[in-house]
This record gives sequence, C-alpha cells and structure tokens, in this order.
Amino acid sequence: MKYLSNKKGFLGTENNNTKEENVVVIPFGLEKTVSYGGGTSRGPKEIIKASHQVELFDEDLNKEPYKYIGIKTLKPFSIKKNITDALKQIENINKIVLDKKKFPITLGGEHSLTPGAIRPFVKKFGKICLLHFDAHADLRSSYNGNKFSHASAIRRCLDYPSVSVISFGIRNISSSEIPFLKKNKKRIKIYWAKDKTKWNLAEFKKIIKNKKVYLTFDVDGLDLSIMPATGTPEPGGLLWDETMNIIKIAAQSSEIVGADVNELSPIKGFDSYNFLAAKLAYKIISYSFEFKKKLNR
Repeated sequence: MKYLSNKKGFLGTENNNTKEENVVVIPFGLEKTVSYGGGTSRGPKEIIKASHQVELFDEDLNKEPYKYIGIKTLKPFSIKKNITDALKQIENINKIVLDKKKFPITLGGEHSLTPGAIRPFVKKFGKICLLHFDAHADLRSSYNGNKFSHASAIRRCLDYPSVSVISFGIRNISSSEIPFLKKNKKRIKIYWAKDKTKWNLAEFKKIIKNKKVYLTFDVDGLDLSIMPATGTPEPGGLLWDETMNIIKIAAQSSEIVGADVNELSPIKGFDSYNFLAAKLAYKIISYSFEFKKKLNR
C-alpha cells in the first residue's frame, strides 16, 4: 500500500511523526448511482483538504489522539468503472488493511460502497453490527433498476445473514421497504428522527454491548441546517452534540472495528461542510481507539 506523506494526508500532521499507523484512511470517491445531487467523487479530496484545519487536540479526551494512534492515508487511486468491480476493489483494500491488524476508515463516495467495504469484516469476525447514521433506511431491494444503488446500501449489507443494523436519524423510507423491515425486526433496530426526544439510549447501550461494530455514516443523517452538502438532504436530522453522544456510547460499549463516512457532495465556497465531515472522521477514530483500550483491559 502506498501512503501520502503525513503533511498531505488526513489531518496534515508533521512528517516527523513516525508512529506506526493503526488507522488507514482510504479515499474512495465512488460516484456511480447517485439519484439527485452529484459530486460524491470529490468528497474524499475535500475532506482531506479540510482536515488540515481540524484542531488536533480533543477537548473531551484531553489529548491529541492522533499522536497515540498513528494515522496514514492511502495515495489516491483510480476506482473501477463497473459498480460490482468497485465494490470488489474496496473489499480487497479493506481485507489487506484488516490482515495487517489495522483500522480502515473509508472516505466516500456514495453509500453504495458499504456492502463491499464490510465483506472482509464479516469474513473475519462473523457477526457484525452496523451502526448506521442516515436520513434514509436504504432498505430498497433495488432503485432505478440497480440492486447496488446507494438507496439499497443497507439492504445489500443485510444479504449477509450474520449482519444486524442499528440505524439513527432515519426520516425517509418508501412503502416498498416496510415489508422487509417488518420481516427483519430482529435484525434491524431504527431510532427514527421523529422520536429523537424519546430515544432510549440506555436501551441502545444494552443492544450494542460487546458487539463488533462497523460504523457507516451517511452525512445526510445530519440535519440539513448543518449539512446541506449532500445529494439527498433531509430536514429533521441529527445535530452535532447528539451525534457525538451516540458515537461515544457505542465506542464505550462495543468494539468499533472499521468505518466509512460517505455521501459528502462538496459545495464550492462552503468549506465548513467539508470541515464538519473531516472533524466527524477524526472523532470516530479518536473515540474508537480511546475506549477500545479500556474495553480490552
């Protein structure tokens, strides 16, 4: 695997930081099935660029987490043109990273990358719980005739019988998805955005406890007031502090083994949205490693 220099990679840290990497950042600007606004192919580049402005000190953890973790970024590479080939490509990359006992975090790119990204996790760990942030359930059998559409991302993940899903922020679901949801109630738990004030996070903590977790974060899970830079924005979503609380609970209660942040469609001149996605990725990494040590003691 070929890495960018620390200065050019995620967070843009000094090249004299020689700590061996425990995290591999994978830029994967997949854009094959977007159905409204486009631009996800530019997401990884803009997230990495914005990450150079993210403060490295975490006021919650009272440290600069990257110094204790070690983060490297893969050099950008060409993505296969065919969607099934592209999914195989991200599968192979994640397998290499996992075989080296590293933590892969993919910067997308559209959400259709996730079913490919999780295959090596399913093979390695067996049971995987997807912690899924999104405006959309993504449980369609297919969309616009494509079963690998970004609107079918979670449905494709559930093709693996050992995968379960906990979704936060859902506020858009089609009538065709409801029968599948009802049929798979034991594998799918949704915390609907409309019920935010009534969410039982103690129950969530119990459900996710001691599981191997893959975190997939579609940025349209956030309210469009703080994240309009996405192809399918929806009102009524998650705000920053409540999002951090959920991720922190998950990191304290389970083992987060990999992640992706997807569906950023950068808007020229509005770098704050790219910055939010970059800080989100850093917080996911930081929380995952901070509490992993305590879980494994």
